[in-house]
Amino acid sequence: MKTAKKENFLLIENENDSLTDFSSELTKHHNDIENENIVVNLIRYKDIAADRLLAFLEISNLHRKANKSFVLVNDAVGIDELPEELVVVPTLQEAEDMIQMDEIQRELGF
Repeated sequence: MKTAKKENFLLIENENDSLTDFSSELTKHHNDIENENIVVNLIRYKDIAADRLLAFLEISNLHRKANKSFVLVNDAVGIDELPEELVVVPTLQEAEDMIQMDEIQRELGF
């Protein structure tokens, strides 16, 4: 797992091929990252199926309950194929924009 601290989020990338192992590792280390907005870069997975992204649903729900953003970056799966609790955007720029919008909404009390 490779991490890079950005201005208002932590960018995380998988260094291995297994998404199941990666999502399990993120969940296992949730206490270390729970105070950060998270962007998980999965853009290199071009032929991923929607059910593979569902492996991140548990940590996404945990993170959002803590009032922090959790965004996946991947353009292979349409948002219609995923539950609305799982935020998936096609580019890193859109992920950053989503985090900024979430932060504004939290500041305004929404």
